[in-house]
Parts: sequence; structure tokens; C-alpha cells
Amino acid sequence: MRRTTSAERPDAIVVGAGIIGAACAHALARDGRRVLVLEAHHAASGATGAGMGHLVVMDDSPAQLALTALSTAQWRALAPELPPAVEHDPCGTIWIATDDSELDVVRAKHRSFAEHAIASEVLGPLDLASLEPNLRPGLAGGLLVPGDGVVNQPRAALWLLDQARAAGATLREGCRVDRIDAHAVHVGDEVLHAEVIVNAAGAEAPRLTPELPIVPRKGYLAITDRYPGFVRHQLVELGYLAHAHTMTSESVAFNVQPRAGGQVIVGSSRELVGWDASLDDRMVRRMIARASEFMPSLAAMQMLRTWIGFRPATPDKLPLIGAWPGVPGLWIAAGHEGLGITTSLGTAALIAALVAGREPPIDASAFAPARYTPQQSTRAASASPHSTSAP
Repeated sequence: MRRTTSAERPDAIVVGAGIIGAACAHALARDGRRVLVLEAHHAASGATGAGMGHLVVMDDSPAQLALTALSTAQWRALAPELPPAVEHDPCGTIWIATDDSELDVVRAKHRSFAEHAIASEVLGPLDLASLEPNLRPGLAGGLLVPGDGVVNQPRAALWLLDQARAAGATLREGCRVDRIDAHAVHVGDEVLHAEVIVNAAGAEAPRLTPELPIVPRKGYLAITDRYPGFVRHQLVELGYLAHAHTMTSESVAFNVQPRAGGQVIVGSSRELVGWDASLDDRMVRRMIARASEFMPSLAAMQMLRTWIGFRPATPDKLPLIGAWPGVPGLWIAAGHEGLGITTSLGTAALIAALVAGREPPIDASAFAPARYTPQQSTRAASASPHSTSAP
């Protein structure tokens, strides 16, 4: 079979048009590179289309704090440019403390944020009830992080792609990449060459770079009918950190988010079941029940839709951002688990800086894909009993 080679060679090829790929294409195009984005399905599908649109500072580790703080600051700076369709809402996040021991965690988080110049405010029970009257009585308090927000993440990704195309980038949808080699990607009978190739394929990234220690982590979300004013901030239980960042077989945690028009997104769940896309009513019921423990009125609210997505999870809970050893020209921007929307702009800033040989805005060493040798990646994947490669 004869293979063809594209006549026009881009400077950079980004594989994947979710929020990470869109942000990388945007940053690389702004640097003056001719960018080609290849998407197997539709732009802003996959984990981007199935996720929550939170923009939230997280401090599970110093590296995670640095990346989420950088990226949320970039989202705030970008906010004046975002069109109304992106539905950027600087609603802030409240981390909920159920008892005095969790309130101690709130105070520690407040001190940590203050050391990094991140605004936050410790809330007592009365403050919490005033800000969110639909929370159940008896909660100990919380931490308000006013700089956090939410966006309509598919529309945000599409806007970033539009900005990239305005700077000269090209998007090809329905274009499934079969293989990545040094400075080349294979799409059916076509071979496309570029100096820079970015694997931003999310949970499917290991199909193209098999040594990547990324596994799909299934999650459910639900959205309600319109209940304007029911929730005013993104609300997250402090236990979410353990739920989100411990690779157990399944877990649920309270996390709700206001949406434009008065709808409420209810999460969240996590399962390690490979690529099993079946709907499990039991997990949905667990998730709604957990949310109703914090907001009892949720139990009677009309849920319009539930859906699933697959988050790209790594063993150390940090994404892989940087050059991939052994394949010249290949860069990785994947493994963001549930923080892809938050960290998309920061990830793109790191990729653009590293590709250009500039000093990145934060220390990128903790995210370097080189921290996983092929041998380490194999051991990490085998340690997860539910891990599987992408189809």
C-alpha cells in the first residue's frame, strides 16, 4: 500500500483537541508556529466534554499547587477576552469542613495559601450558612477561595481553538492518529511531519505512546433542572482530596457547581474499571446520596441527565508535561486526571516555553515525563489491577 506525505509541513502537530490540546495549540500558535491539530472525533469531546468546568487551586502537593495557581491566574487574566458563551463565572470555591478536625485542615490550607499569595478566607458556621443557605445545619465551617471559578469547558476549548486558528492554526476533526514516530504522525496512509509533536490525547495518550503510565478513571456527573440561586459557589467537601487523589477501585465525594441559567452540576465519582462505559445506577445513587448529605434539598431536585467520562490518571497524581525521552520531537501534555480544565492554560504555557527553550513560568521538573522510564511505567501500570490501554 502506497503511503502519502503531506505537502505542507507544519511546525507543530498537536494530537487531541480537548481543553489541553486546544490550549497547547493556542500557545504554540501565539508563538508564531504553524500548528496542525488532529482530533479523532470532535473537538472538545472526550474528557473535556464529560467533565466539570472548575478552575480551582489545589494543594495536594507543592507541584500541584504551583501549576493550579499559575493556571487559575491565567484564566482570570483571560476572562475579559472570553465571550459570554464560555460562561466564565468567578464564583469562588468553598471547601466544606464537617467537624473541628476538618476545620483544623481548613486553617492549615488557609496558611498555605497565604504563603503563596493566594487569597482565602476561613468561614465559621454562621458565615457558611449565610453564603450557602441550602447547606445542612451543623457544619463546622469552610474555606472560601474567591479567585476560583467555573467555565463551560467545551465552549472554552472551542474558543481557544478559534483563537489558535485566527493565529494560523489548522484543525482536522475525525482524524485518528495511528502512530507517532520521531517528528512524524501516521494517519491512515498519510504521514505528517513536524519538528514538534504534542501528544495531548488524554486517557488515550498511551495508545500512541505505550509507555505512558496513564490509565482511564471513570466518573459520573449529573445536572439538575434550573434552580436559580440554589448554589452560589463551587462547593467541595474536604474529603474530596482523598477521593480524587487516592487510586482506590471506587469512591464518591460531594462536589457541586453552579451553572449559567440556574442548573447545578452534581459530582463526583471515581472508578478504576478500565474503559467500561456501562451505566451503573448504584454509583449514581451513591453520588446523589453523598451530595444530599450536605445539601438535603438536592434529593428532591429533578436530575435531567447523568453521564460518564474517563479521566487520564497517573500514579503520582501529577500530569506529564514535557519532552518524551527516546522519541525525538515528541512532547507529552497528558495525565491531568480531574484537573485538565483548571491546568490547561498553565500546561500550555509550560509546553510553549520548553519547546522554545525559554525559562518556564514555574519549575517544570516535577511534571517531566522523564520521571517515568519505560520500566517504571510498566511497573506502575501492572500495580493497578483495573488498568488497561486505550482502545
